[in-house]
This record gives sequence, C-alpha cells and structure tokens, in this order.
Amino acid sequence: MYKLNFFVPIDYKEKVKHSLFEIGVGKYKNYDCCSFESLGTGQFRAIHDAKPFLGKMDEIEVVQEYKVEMICNDELIQKAVNVLKQNHPYEEVAYEVFKLEAF
Repeated sequence: MYKLNFFVPIDYKEKVKHSLFEIGVGKYKNYDCCSFESLGTGQFRAIHDAKPFLGKMDEIEVVQEYKVEMICNDELIQKAVNVLKQNHPYEEVAYEVFKLEAF
C-alpha cells in the first residue's frame, strides 16, 4: 500500500481527484473515493524555459492550493502517478509517494 499526496489549485481539485478515483486510487476494503484534503498556500517562480500554467516568468507566484492525500494499492501506484500527471494542470506536478507498512 502507498500514500499518494499532491498539491493542486482549487479549481482543478475535483477533476484530478476523480481521474484517480476512476482507476481505483482511494479504495480500502469496503470504501472507495477516500481522500484527505487541506487548504494552504503554495509558491513558485518559473525560470529558464518553463511554461507556467499560472504566473509569469521570473516572478514569484503565490497560489491557494489543496494538498490531497490518497491511499493506493501497490499494483496501481505507477499508473496513479501517470494519471495524476496527465490530469493535473501544472507543467511540473508537485507530488509525494510514500510506501506504507502494515502493523
């Protein structure tokens, strides 16, 4: 089992979540569409040859984003990361993958 965390702008949260739910991410035993979300502020600056979805080159952009956390079965994690990247609006998606241990 893995935990997939990603940061997404408010207006794209539901689209990205549902794309992952459709392939089986966020499923645990008799429950599906499971996630945890927290609202926060992210920032970045596009440099060099970036093609930012938000903001301007060489300027710090501050944006309200959600951190979304979902569990993911071992056999789905690579597909989940690919689906996340395909459905997320950012050129470079900020995400984390953690291997979970059973206790």
